[in-house]
Amino acid sequence: MCGIVGYVGHREALPILLDGLKRLEYRGYDSAGVALLEGGEIHNVKSAGRIESLEAKLKDHKWQGPSQQATIGIAHTRWATHGPPTSENAHPHLDCHGKIALVHNGIIENYEYLKAVLLEEGYAFSSDTDTEVLVHLIEKYYRGDLASAVRSALQEVEGTYGIAVLCVEEPDKLVVARDSSPMLIGLGQGEYFAASDVAAILEHTRKIVYLENGEVAVITRNGIITTTGDGVPVRKKVEEIHWNLEMIEKSGHHHFMHKEIHEQPRSILNALRGRVDEVNGRPRLGMFFEKRELLDQLKRVIILGCGTSWHAGLVGEYMMEELARIPVEVEYASEFRYRDPILEEGTVAIAISQSGETADTLSAMKEAKRRGATTLAICNVVGSSIAREAEGGVYLHAGPEIGVASTKAFTSQLAVLYLLTLAIARARGMEKEKALKMLQELNRLPEQVETILQREEEVIEIARLYKDSTNFLYLGRGYNFPAALEGALKLKEVSYIHAEGYPAAEMKHGPIALISPEMPVVFIATRDRAYGKILTNIEEVKARGGRIIAIATEGDLTIKDKVDHVFYIPQTIDPLVPVLSVVPLQLLAYHIAVMKGCDVDKPRNLAKSVTVE
Repeated sequence: MCGIVGYVGHREALPILLDGLKRLEYRGYDSAGVALLEGGEIHNVKSAGRIESLEAKLKDHKWQGPSQQATIGIAHTRWATHGPPTSENAHPHLDCHGKIALVHNGIIENYEYLKAVLLEEGYAFSSDTDTEVLVHLIEKYYRGDLASAVRSALQEVEGTYGIAVLCVEEPDKLVVARDSSPMLIGLGQGEYFAASDVAAILEHTRKIVYLENGEVAVITRNGIITTTGDGVPVRKKVEEIHWNLEMIEKSGHHHFMHKEIHEQPRSILNALRGRVDEVNGRPRLGMFFEKRELLDQLKRVIILGCGTSWHAGLVGEYMMEELARIPVEVEYASEFRYRDPILEEGTVAIAISQSGETADTLSAMKEAKRRGATTLAICNVVGSSIAREAEGGVYLHAGPEIGVASTKAFTSQLAVLYLLTLAIARARGMEKEKALKMLQELNRLPEQVETILQREEEVIEIARLYKDSTNFLYLGRGYNFPAALEGALKLKEVSYIHAEGYPAAEMKHGPIALISPEMPVVFIATRDRAYGKILTNIEEVKARGGRIIAIATEGDLTIKDKVDHVFYIPQTIDPLVPVLSVVPLQLLAYHIAVMKGCDVDKPRNLAKSVTVE
């Protein structure tokens, strides 16, 4: 959701900025723009729609100055919040005199008040956005020192921001700042890069400085000076990024989503690597999880997440209550902080987020911490806001996930939740032999997922039959209920077909009225303790003319005669079934979307990293 790229150095800035924006397309956006400082003038070019539209406008732009090769600039992709996706609302925004340019991620919550004050003072606005108040506030405070004006302006702001600012009066300077919206700086040789996501600048550098909340950085060709919002100098640590450019390319796949579905054997293996002690039957999850006092005092777990991460949390709830015998609640992060939750002593709050920047989840975790809970994070992006805010946690090590619809992050989250469950269970008395058997089952997952992927053609045949359906129902029981929710979400996200996930037994309390030959019903019907019951639910659908697609356990011949189509997955223990059952559902959603001509990597209206509440 929204992307920022900035550059100051010795090379032509525009190609670097545009390439960075293209690498941020996966985050979701509906307009784009670039501001280049050259010859004492800011060239500000913006366009609604895709980056290709921006490039076309840039070709028509009337450049002035001798070189036409600015070496400093900022660029942005916007996901509309305040105001529709138009060129006027696209970033960058300029002050009244065209001397200051600004790009912004986040939400300015008190923008209406600030705008009213600024209008009264004579400042003119040209957009519907909350962002434009920022550039006029900086204009108001500017007295020859851009960094000082930025700090003063931000003192008046309530909300979240990641910003990058240019000024004609200081042509070799880029000022960036953040609060609850990511911002990082890449270090090169006589050149520096600013971005909201490391993917934008990975081609140029792997040396990164992450800004913390409330920090402001001044970037020139000679280096970086970072201060607090009050101007107090801050020493920053340079971190090395271990991703490479190849990891965020498609590698021969037509779409990132397809590539990432097929990466799951490796991503699950990476999530487990070095974390399984097969001698003592204990997961290795870092010193934080080995603190005996934490585990001894643990009385309750709250899991916070949104979308796919919330579904992973539901599986985690089933795991922890069954295996570790501890009460667990799974909360929509977007709702958690807006009620008055009871967090007694001994509560651990686990925030789950692929990006580590999900605004609702970050805010919910902060609220849990404020109320005295110990906070842990499960996320994929090293150095992300949630990872830095939490008191401890586990990285997924799934590698960059570019497709907006999460796939490999979900199965990696499940693997990590399983490890965390076993760590708690062992501390609470689970026998070593039982834990060892469960860890052995976990280690089999990568190979089992690979066997499913090798049978992709079976899913493609089913997709061809049902690509024109307008509604789907996904049903499961026990551990397979969250997997049904996730399967339905994937189909909605990428194909725009209406789909609902339901507990299979709840179908007869309403949704059964929808059953008809025109509505495919997907059952996750593996051989678990609810198997007999779900066969009954299948018969209920069949009796009403429903078309049934079943995900079943290898060797189950009973179900074959009861359904229209069956896709078999390998046998495993119940807590791990969702890792396997969700893979054919991901493939089904992907292939239906492709057959319908949908943009599976950048579905309409969606953003990869939802950095606004």
